Amino acid sequence: MSTLTFLGGTGTVTGSKFLFDTGGSQVLVDCGLFQGLAPLRRRNWQQPPLDLGRLDAVVLTHAHLDHCGYLPVLVRHGWRGPVFTTEGTANLAGIVLADSAHLMMEEARQANESGWSKHRPALPLYDADDAERATRLFRPIDFDAARSIAHGVDLEFGRAGHILGSAWAHLALGDRSVVVSGDLGRPAHRVLLPPQPRPACDALLIESTYGDRPHDDAAATALFAETIRRTAARGGSVLIPAFAVDRTEVILIELAKLVRAGEIPDLPVFVDSPMALASLRVYRQAVAKSWPEIRPELMDGDDAFDPGHLAELHTASQSMRANDPREPSIIISASGMATGGRVLHHLKHMLPNNRHTIVIVGYAAVGTRARSLVAGAREIKIHGRYVPVKAEVQVLDAFSAHADAGELLAWATTGPAPATTYVVHGEPESAATLADRLNTEHGWTAVVPRDGERVLV
Repeated sequence: MSTLTFLGGTGTVTGSKFLFDTGGSQVLVDCGLFQGLAPLRRRNWQQPPLDLGRLDAVVLTHAHLDHCGYLPVLVRHGWRGPVFTTEGTANLAGIVLADSAHLMMEEARQANESGWSKHRPALPLYDADDAERATRLFRPIDFDAARSIAHGVDLEFGRAGHILGSAWAHLALGDRSVVVSGDLGRPAHRVLLPPQPRPACDALLIESTYGDRPHDDAAATALFAETIRRTAARGGSVLIPAFAVDRTEVILIELAKLVRAGEIPDLPVFVDSPMALASLRVYRQAVAKSWPEIRPELMDGDDAFDPGHLAELHTASQSMRANDPREPSIIISASGMATGGRVLHHLKHMLPNNRHTIVIVGYAAVGTRARSLVAGAREIKIHGRYVPVKAEVQVLDAFSAHADAGELLAWATTGPAPATTYVVHGEPESAATLADRLNTEHGWTAVVPRDGERVLV
């Protein structure tokens, strides 16, 4: 009898790690980094929570750090097994892991030079060599192509529509089968086709990031345009902390539509994130090559990602010149939760000025700077110093690439009911709400697993 152990992604939207053990093989689905509150982040520094000598394979559902960012830690501890994923995820995860390692190394360097870390010396969780070795383990698999990945374990990916390459994973474990949703996208995604329906399965793991609330696309688009107009009218600029992978592309497409419709002024748009620019190249290539995930309307005509006055900021000096905008502009910079990256420098310069606006366009986990801004913080700590928050802060959840509560339910319940559904990758209230709706509205057996819990599949 196979078992499933929840090693992350329970009680939180980060650190997803789900270990399947058939008795003869072990497969880890997702290998995510914990983010947010300090107790969660400290878990990244503990010994890996599994026997690496018994681990046969890792499966990655997509390239966001909370699903792939712990992989270099396994490599640093000596693991050299295969990592199965899609082509899009392999391309993007290589970019994401390299950038993550760079930021960790840079933060450690700054901490040592400035003395604001309690560690002597401050060290990165992993370095560029670890990240590069991790990417060499990738073994891409096409969507809808079943493949044996370990003794007694078969894998098939289906489109999840969350970011390029994102997939739900269907695992056949002998006579039992499991579907792991990964992060599910939205039918209204501006770049990608909707998620494919899930197959029948004995157990389902479903994410619950927005399991307790809906998105309002029309209202968010109108508010986004009005916010840009209002900020530009007072001579300010708009800073958008955005996930470098997918969120930047979605925002660029929306800005291009609003400019063409005359809904916002034709302002300079700066993309200031090496990882976002590398990701943008992958998305443009996917459009040019007509990848099966891409919406067909993006394959015709001009560059869908160019609002008109797009500037790509590659160097640190270019980024610094954009820190103090002299004229109204729009700056898109990573990271989306403001946990690191160039966006911190922009926040440090723009937050004290009430002419500017900070627009939060995606999920902000508890313990992140973005979550503090959403909660109305009057100051936030950046690089060891507190920065006053005088700029306007606007929150627009509908730009999230995560399915909302109704979309999660619709995807889950289109197929026959599994014997058990495990609601994961959500904060406690979101996960509990989604599980309760599956139980009461659909008569399912849906539970929110505990961290470290082991169950029979």
